[in-house]
Amino acid sequence: MPGKKREKPEHGTSLLTAFQEIRELIVHGKMSPGTWIVEADLAERLNLSRTPVRAAVHWLQREGYVLEHRNVSKSRMIVAPLTKEDANELYRIIGHLEGIAGRGAAGMPKSDRLELVKKLNEVNDRLLKIADGRGGHSGEIFELDRTFHRMIVNAGAGARLSTLHNAIEPQAERYWRLYASSIINALHTSVDEHKKIIHGLIEGDADEVEAGLQYNWLKGSERLGHVIDIFGERGSW
Repeated sequence: MPGKKREKPEHGTSLLTAFQEIRELIVHGKMSPGTWIVEADLAERLNLSRTPVRAAVHWLQREGYVLEHRNVSKSRMIVAPLTKEDANELYRIIGHLEGIAGRGAAGMPKSDRLELVKKLNEVNDRLLKIADGRGGHSGEIFELDRTFHRMIVNAGAGARLSTLHNAIEPQAERYWRLYASSIINALHTSVDEHKKIIHGLIEGDADEVEAGLQYNWLKGSERLGHVIDIFGERGSW
């Protein structure tokens, strides 16, 4: 029934539920950068007890979504601000992780590589159509770009690398969701960078694929930095 209060999850799943739902609130901007975290309010909002919420907040702190802000009299947990320095570090880390995955993808049998290339080209062509104004809409850009990169990670990363990538990628999503509308003008450039990655996969050139992925994230960081310079950092004190 509409408006019916959901049942509380079992004890064993409550911490994971709290972590995932609070992270989603942060990533989607429903908890703004710099916002004070009030455990009691979050517990009520998520229909959970404060114990898993408190544990989830500390888990999020370890992963960089939450920071402890101290002043003379007390300390408070806040949603991590979005800053140029953090974006630079974050994008470079993801670039290196994906570069390793790209090397794995480049080493696949040729038939598998070409199947991956076909799918990557389809995604990149859709991005190009949006950039050219020939179809699609700007709201698709984030999902298409993420799909492009995830296909490479899924093809070339092992379980440990995939876990690291899955843990850090949502942090980049925070920047995308807040600033992406101002980066659309650089979409042609990103499409061209993707083409170089695809070329490396066609050739089975692990060095070219790795370098291409790292370069794409590096230039993405620079493009994002220009936008942050214009609109300012969010949640910074």
